[in-house]
Amino acid sequence: MPSLRQIRYFLTISAQGGFTPAAAALHVAQPALSRQMALLEDELGFALFVREARGVSLTPAGRQFRDRVASIEQSLQTAIEDGRQLSRGEAGVLRLMHSSSLPLERLLPCFRQFHDDLPSARIDIDRLSSEQQLAEIAEGKADIGFIRLPVLRRTDDVALRHLAAERLVVALPSPHPLAAAPALTIADLAEERFVSAVHRERGGLARCVTDLCLQRGFVPRLAPAISRKTSMLTLVAAGFGIAVIPEGMTRLAHPGIAFRPLSDDDAVAASAMLLPATPSLLAEAFAAIAGKLLGAAVPAVKAHDF
Repeated sequence: MPSLRQIRYFLTISAQGGFTPAAAALHVAQPALSRQMALLEDELGFALFVREARGVSLTPAGRQFRDRVASIEQSLQTAIEDGRQLSRGEAGVLRLMHSSSLPLERLLPCFRQFHDDLPSARIDIDRLSSEQQLAEIAEGKADIGFIRLPVLRRTDDVALRHLAAERLVVALPSPHPLAAAPALTIADLAEERFVSAVHRERGGLARCVTDLCLQRGFVPRLAPAISRKTSMLTLVAAGFGIAVIPEGMTRLAHPGIAFRPLSDDDAVAASAMLLPATPSLLAEAFAAIAGKLLGAAVPAVKAHDF
């Protein structure tokens, strides 16, 4: 196999049109240069040059070889630089997940800052429930997740960092009688039908809302159609029932929905970042950005502490 040095020598001779000027450009003795080209031709099994009195010219095979190998050195240099950037945490792919109650609109400022800071890095985004995110990160299939608390599963392989909590609001069909009130309490919702429901194996927003209702002495009544995704707002707009959501989800507003604040002190939705016990450099960089833009992060703790 030809060496990179031989290819560099060959390309220089081709560009300079002779061994003498090439030897000067390469700071190599001409006999050594000639010897390397002879070895290269032996390795390849065909002649590269036609030796002439005034220099050399390429054979047809030599011209084709030059065209094929001309980019090798640049490709190698690019590969080296890409590797250096990756080792410094400046490049690569960040596998990021978010829950449906933490819509991308809330994360967009983080994406922009991340791209400004690390333009060679890329983000691969997926939407999964909080519990599914924890499993994906524990198995090494993702780098960072954004979840709603609480989470039910416990593992030492995943660390949790709090983000700033959001106030909860009620999404009501615009004609609903409660839409006339400037603010509501959770107790006011005892007779309403909710378009979301708790999954027995998952935490997240629905469990947070259900726990708040249970503390007021009632179980949320289910609407005729329910959803655990942002499509719950479509159901509200269609008049199937109500939903209790974080303020950030009001950006996904549909026509026909009225949003009213909840005045209860504990009517908040906690959120957090999930990271592997040993995060990648890209994950740490994104987590630092998110901590600043979404709310100050607290020291990392294990997910089973919550």
